[in-house]
Formats: sequence, structure tokens, C-alpha cells
Amino acid sequence: MKRIIFLISCFQFLSLISCAHVDRSQYPSHWWTAVPKEGAPDWEILPQEAGPNEVILSKRNELGILSNFAPTPFVYEGIRYASVEGFWQMMKYPEGKDDIRSNPSLVWTYNREQVQSLTAFEAKKAGSLAEENMKKLGIDWVSFNGQKMPYRSMIPGEHYKLILAAMKAKMEQNPEVKKILLSTGNLKLKPDHKQSPFSPPEWKYYEIWMKFRDELNKDKH
Repeated sequence: MKRIIFLISCFQFLSLISCAHVDRSQYPSHWWTAVPKEGAPDWEILPQEAGPNEVILSKRNELGILSNFAPTPFVYEGIRYASVEGFWQMMKYPEGKDDIRSNPSLVWTYNREQVQSLTAFEAKKAGSLAEENMKKLGIDWVSFNGQKMPYRSMIPGEHYKLILAAMKAKMEQNPEVKKILLSTGNLKLKPDHKQSPFSPPEWKYYEIWMKFRDELNKDKH
């Protein structure tokens, strides 16, 4: 028994050593270039905060193209979206006059089509405004093609599937996205912003990208 425990301890130790000495020379060094914390937004996880064998998908360099915020237009089911974020936030908006969200007492700063053309923080802002109206209506769902679905669910559901489909469309229709994703090799991808441990699975875009990366690498063989 002592020998087994010793062997397990040795294996764990060697694993730690291996992870602690990852050769970063095969990757662009600026992916980990330190950024001053002073002046950085509170939400940001800086490039230098990556652990062993990790890289932050920072918007400060080309890895930011993997962010939902990135202006990477794609077409999904015949509709053009300027970004995954625009696709995401669009689902919070009314689909038509018969939609309960089209309540005349509510003010919608944008319409669904306008949000489709947004990127980055502007798309995020549109979503935040929509959530204020959702709270007033007491609803916790979004919709796509008339189908209602829970907006936040710890169990992957229809919303999760839609986000995966949008991200895959983004990757397949933007060659640079696929190129940069594959360039991350076997690094563990991490978000550049703080997230709750109770975030729904579709919020973990970095894990979705690793899933896609694995699939791409399998297709090579």
C-alpha cells in the first residue's frame, strides 16, 4: 500500500513539474506579455495571469478574435450577424407584434434587426437594456424563430445548442478564426473576464473553442 501511495505521489509530482515547465517558445510571446493592472477594467483577466499551460483569450491581441465580441460576421439560417454577441443579445428582443415583449408600455432602444448588426460592448449594452424589460415583464426566456427557451440554465439546452451553432458558423466562415484557434495548440484556453462559477455552459466560450479545436485536430488524422 505504501508503495502504491508513493508511486501515485511521484506521478502527481511529475505531472506538476511537467505543467510548470511548459515550453512557450513555440507560441507568440506577446500572448503572455504583462499589462499594467493600473487602469485595467475591473472585469478583465490580464494576459500574465495565465497559469501553467494556459493562455488568456485577451482582447489585447489576436486571440481576441475568439471573443463573442469580435467583429466576425457570419450567416446563420439565412440571416447575417455581425458577431456572436449580436446573435446572443438579439434573442432577448421581440420577434413580432404578437410577442409578449412587444408590450406598448415598454421602450425598446433597439429592434431585433439592429442588434444583429452590433458587436462588442454595443451589443452587450443592447442586451443589458433588453434584460431590464425582461425583468419588468417577469420573464426569464429568450427566443429564436418563435421558440422560447430558458436564458440561463446549468443544463445544456436549446440556447446552448444555438450558441454552439453560431460559434461554429463564425469559425467556418472566417478563416482567420480557425487559423488562430489552431495556433493555440494544446494550451488551455481561459476567458479574459471574470465569471461566476455558476455560469451556464454556453457562457464558457473558451471551453467550446477547445471542443472545436479537438474536433478540427481529429479531422486532420
